[in-house]
Amino acid sequence: MSRRLQGSRWLDRARRLRGHRAFLAVLGVAAALRVITMAGHPPVLWFNDSYDYVRLALTPFPHPIRPIGYGIFLWLLKPFHSLTLVAGLQHLMGLGIGVMIYVLLRRYGLPGWGATLAAVPVLLDAYQIQLEQLALSDTLFAFLVVAALTVVLWPRERRAPSSWWCAAAGLLLSAATLTRTIGLPVLLITLAVLTLWRAGWRRVGVVAVTGLVPLVAYAAWFQSVNGQFAMSRTDGVFLWGRTAAFAECSKIDPPPDLAAFCPPGEPGERAASSSQVWGKESPTGFRYGEVFDPETNDRAQAFALEAIKAQPLDYVRTVAYDVFVRTFFLTRAPYPSKYVADLYTFQERAQPMPAWPVYGGGDPASVSSAYEGGDARTTVVEPYASIMRGYQKVAALPGIVLGGVLLLPVAVWWRRRGARSEPGRGRLGGTPEAPRVLLPWAAAAALLAVPPVTVDFDYRYVLAAVPLACLAAGLAFRRAEAGPEEPGERPLPGVQAAEPEHQL
Repeated sequence: MSRRLQGSRWLDRARRLRGHRAFLAVLGVAAALRVITMAGHPPVLWFNDSYDYVRLALTPFPHPIRPIGYGIFLWLLKPFHSLTLVAGLQHLMGLGIGVMIYVLLRRYGLPGWGATLAAVPVLLDAYQIQLEQLALSDTLFAFLVVAALTVVLWPRERRAPSSWWCAAAGLLLSAATLTRTIGLPVLLITLAVLTLWRAGWRRVGVVAVTGLVPLVAYAAWFQSVNGQFAMSRTDGVFLWGRTAAFAECSKIDPPPDLAAFCPPGEPGERAASSSQVWGKESPTGFRYGEVFDPETNDRAQAFALEAIKAQPLDYVRTVAYDVFVRTFFLTRAPYPSKYVADLYTFQERAQPMPAWPVYGGGDPASVSSAYEGGDARTTVVEPYASIMRGYQKVAALPGIVLGGVLLLPVAVWWRRRGARSEPGRGRLGGTPEAPRVLLPWAAAAALLAVPPVTVDFDYRYVLAAVPLACLAAGLAFRRAEAGPEEPGERPLPGVQAAEPEHQL
C-alpha cells in the first residue's frame, strides 16, 4: 500500500514538472551558459569600481563614493577567500530573478509559455550573464529589488500584503538602496503604490520604517566618519558631470567662485558626462586613491544648478536623448567610452590590473589578492571563453524590444479602459488591480530615467530595469480575478489560466 502511495506521489510530481517543462528547459540552458562563463573567465571579471568594493570588504567603512551594501556582501564571504564563490552566487541570483518572475506570473494565472517568455531576457541575455561575472553591485541590487516586489505582489487576492510581508519588502528595499542609492526611488514608489492600493496606514508605515530606518542609521554612521549626513558625497559632482555635456559658460555667466567648473571644449566635442567626472583634466580634481571633498561637491552642484537654470532646454534635450534614444536604440554604441563598453563584453584577452591607488589603502592587485588569498587576475580559458564571445554577438535584448515590453502594459491598460467604457462589455480588469502592474512598471521606468537625469546613461544601468519591465508586462496579461463584489472577471482572449496541478 505504501509503495502504491509513493508511486502515486512520484506520478503527481512528474505531472507538475511537465507543466513547467518549457521553463525548466530554458533554466537549464541558462545555468549551462553561466557554468561556461565561470569556466572561461575565472575567478571574476573586473571593472574600475570593483576594487573599491573589494577594499570595503577587507575593512568595511562608509565610503564617500560607493554605498556599503555590496561591500558587506563581499565581507560576509571573505572567510572563504574565493571570488569564484562570489561569481557563482551572483549567477545564482540571476537565475533566481528568472525563477521569481516565472513563479509570480504563474501564480497570477499566466500560461507556462507566457511566464517563460517574460523570464527569458534575464535568463538568456549575454550582457546580463557577463554582468553577473563582474565584481559589481548591480546583480545583487537587481536581485534585492525583484525579491522585494515579489514579496509585495505575492498575495493574489485584492487585499494588500500583510504587515509581515511589508516588513520584509521594506528591509529588502533598504538593502537594495544601501547597495545602489538608486534603490531609494523604488522604495518611494512602493510607498506611493501601497497608498494608492489603499493598503492602510499600518502597512505603509511598516514599509516606511523598515525601509528608511536602516538608511538613516547608515547616514548617521556616514556623518560620524565623513562629516555629512548622507549616503555618499558625490551627488553634486555627478550632477555637474551631467551638465558638462551641454554647459556653456557664455550663457551661464557663473560667479567667479564657480567659473573653474566651466567644462573645457565645445559641447559637441566633449567626452560623455561620466567621463567628464573622472577625467585627468576634470575641474573636479579627481585623483585615484582620493575622494571629492565636500567643498568641491557643493561647488560642483551649485554650478550644475546654474547650468540647468540658464540652459533648461539643453538639459531636457540631453536627458531625453539618453532616456528615449540610447536606451531604446536597436544596437549598442561605445558609450560612455570604448574602454567602458569593452568591459561589458567578453574579451579575447583579460584587462590587466591597473596600478592606481585604491581609496582606503593598497592598489588593485594587492586589494584583490588579499581578498582572494592569492592571484586574483582574470584569466581567459578556451574554448569556454570563445563560446560566450560568440553567444554575446547574437543573444542580447535590443533596446527597441525593451521599449516594446514597457509599452505593453500601457497598451493593455488602454484596451481595458476602452472595454470598460462600452456598455454590455465584460470587465477586463479594473482599477483595484492596477497597482499590481503599476509597481514594477514604475520601478522599471525610474531605474531607466533617474541615471540620465542625475548622472549619465550607462548600459549596465538598463539591465536592472529589464526584469521589472518583463514582470509588469506579464502581470498586465494576468488572469483578472473576480472579487466578492465584482463577479464576471475573465482573462484576456487567448490567455488561459494555468491548470491547478501545474502551479508552483
